[in-house]
Amino acid sequence: MYKSKLSDHLILILGSVLMIGPVLIVFLTSTHDAVEVHRFGLMASWGDHFTETYNKVLFKEGGFTGQVTGVRMLINSLILGIGFGIGKIVLSMLAAYAIVYFRFRMGTFFFWVIFTTLLLPLEVRIMPSYEVVQQLGMLNSYSGMIVPLLASATGTFYFRQFFKSVPDELLEAARIDGAGPFKFFIDILVPTSKTMIAAIFIIMFVYGWNQYLWPMMMTNDEAHFTLVRGIKQILLVWVGSQIPEYNEAFALAVLAMLPPVLVVLIFQSWFIKGLTESDK
Repeated sequence: MYKSKLSDHLILILGSVLMIGPVLIVFLTSTHDAVEVHRFGLMASWGDHFTETYNKVLFKEGGFTGQVTGVRMLINSLILGIGFGIGKIVLSMLAAYAIVYFRFRMGTFFFWVIFTTLLLPLEVRIMPSYEVVQQLGMLNSYSGMIVPLLASATGTFYFRQFFKSVPDELLEAARIDGAGPFKFFIDILVPTSKTMIAAIFIIMFVYGWNQYLWPMMMTNDEAHFTLVRGIKQILLVWVGSQIPEYNEAFALAVLAMLPPVLVVLIFQSWFIKGLTESDK
């Protein structure tokens, strides 16, 4: 028994090291000078440029316009992540609520139509989506980067399954108390869906935070660049003898990892409950 527990813990420790090790190497490399990184590659030791690198990455104005900063890109990424998380949850909950409780004709058919959109990734429909956004005059705006991707088959599926597991007695009690559809949704379904909302928020926040292709298509204004876009811009610099600022790219990568990790740590208990609970 003890040998089994020991082996289980060793496997977990090994898995943790394999997950944390590359992140630690990236962080340590970001504390070195770009020339050192270019010459010696990834570093496993602490460098002398931590304060200088992170101060430059966060606060120094740069880019083609000379106005964008790391803080600005961090804010843009947060807007994208939070916008995706909240927007997808609201739309998914409303769609699932209509499908489960209104029971209109062909409701199941429409659900499966929504669900089959999972077979069409963003790359397949990016050109027609871009054309629609361009015609609506939403390029170079947060709404153009967020609104067209708010429809979520994944969120609708999870909330549909969750709502179907809610006891019918709650609906009957709400009807007896005179609660209409809106009041039932706000006062009963939303509070009972807290764990599911937290789980979907984490998934959608990370999805929005890591977006690269869609924001790149929607904006060429550096004021709307995200951290992921900023990393790519740094690595594209190679003029004559000038080498990319690898340390700054690694520093941005570290900063890009922090918010999703914090969101997962804060909501992890709700995240697990939201994806595993089925009985209410």
